Amino acid sequence: MDYASLSQLRRLHPAWRLLLADHAPLIISFLDAAFIQPNARVLAEAGLRSQLEDLLFQLRETHGEAAFPRSAGDYLNDWADNDKGWLRKFYPPGSDQAHFDLTPATEKALGWLESLTQRQFVGTESRLRTVFDLLQQMIAGTETDQQARLDDLHSRRAAIDREIARVEAGEIAIMDDTAQRERFQQLSGTARELLADFRQVEQNFRQLDREAREQITAWEGSKGKLLEQIFGERDAIADTDQGRTFRAFWEFLMSPTRQQELSEGLARVFELDAVQSLQPDARFKRIHFDWLDAGEQTQRTVARLSRQLRRFLDDQTYLENKRIMQLIQSLEGRALALRATPPEATLMTMESPQAGIHLAMERPLFSPPLRPVIESDVDAGDESDVEPDALFNQLIVDRQRLAGHIRDTLRDRPQATLAEVIERHPLQVGLAELVTYLSIASEDAHASFDDSRQESIHWTDETGTGRLARIQRVIFTC
Repeated sequence: MDYASLSQLRRLHPAWRLLLADHAPLIISFLDAAFIQPNARVLAEAGLRSQLEDLLFQLRETHGEAAFPRSAGDYLNDWADNDKGWLRKFYPPGSDQAHFDLTPATEKALGWLESLTQRQFVGTESRLRTVFDLLQQMIAGTETDQQARLDDLHSRRAAIDREIARVEAGEIAIMDDTAQRERFQQLSGTARELLADFRQVEQNFRQLDREAREQITAWEGSKGKLLEQIFGERDAIADTDQGRTFRAFWEFLMSPTRQQELSEGLARVFELDAVQSLQPDARFKRIHFDWLDAGEQTQRTVARLSRQLRRFLDDQTYLENKRIMQLIQSLEGRALALRATPPEATLMTMESPQAGIHLAMERPLFSPPLRPVIESDVDAGDESDVEPDALFNQLIVDRQRLAGHIRDTLRDRPQATLAEVIERHPLQVGLAELVTYLSIASEDAHASFDDSRQESIHWTDETGTGRLARIQRVIFTC
């Protein structure tokens, strides 16, 4: 932390540049609302640009048009430039639409700013217990004396027996509300830090992938040395403390039993009155599924590195085979040129010919050939009842129009249900339009489904018949 290193860090690190940016409040508030609060990993450019346009519209109403003169797309591309490094812009495999994700440096800056806000209270008792628990785990995990380990296990068993006796006697100690709120804050903070750790691990593997591509492109030596160097770097990251703990965490999380325990435990915690007083985000109950999505993206990054190496091997094999064929063709051309006037000197000598021996038992057994049966007669169907008009009477639902209906309903309220959206903008093509609304809600990070309540959706079809659909309640928020 000397002067020179801090000066270089201030000039080059994206997190520091973000704090010094002219529009830092705009950038930080938008990225926090778009990525951190909903625990989103990757967002498509169209949806992210739409969210930024809504925010810019609100800010321009307050601060004037000159405060933020550029368009939402220009801001996103500027934040993803190499000289900024606050967003990562990329194209997923099989998609022609750009996607954005936070960089680890940006997430660190947002986490540091979050720590500056005034919290309701600062919990110390739960963290002190965590320190003691970790200390005891380290001592017990590194103890090599058998008798010492047995004594520790016996003491813990005696403590458990005493607690069982107290519970059987009706003495049940209940954690007070303050302790519940303190532990829930520590739980939610640790859970969100895990998502940031996933971004850092993925960044490390992505950096390895980039370095491997650069080495493959500029490599001029042997294939074996290149593969040895690349696999050495791959193993070096996997064998680091971060790589080993990520692998252990992923194996632990992939257990169906652990996933069920997490789901049931989070559901019970959210039912506590002390936790409800904190008004926690309902999406936190699905935080372990966000971990799975983040870990899957990290695994896909490693898989892309493996595919890149395989393509390199295939290309090298093709080039080597092509070189061999060129040499063979060159030798054949020289032989044809010398056929009419062979040189007088001896070209080559052969050893005495030997008889080839083929034993009878080496011959394969006879296999009768398969004769496929081909039916040449084709039964033609009766086309008298075919209605060709059905091929042209297709329903086309405009997703952008429906998304505009949702935004229009949310302009004068913080949240709205799907029934309220349809009440303001009735269905025009019936069930197909209702299904499209549900598809938009499933992909929108600001939409949620309430399984405990149902809503009735009414519309009239093209024949004038009234229709009714009962669906779970869908809530859209700003």
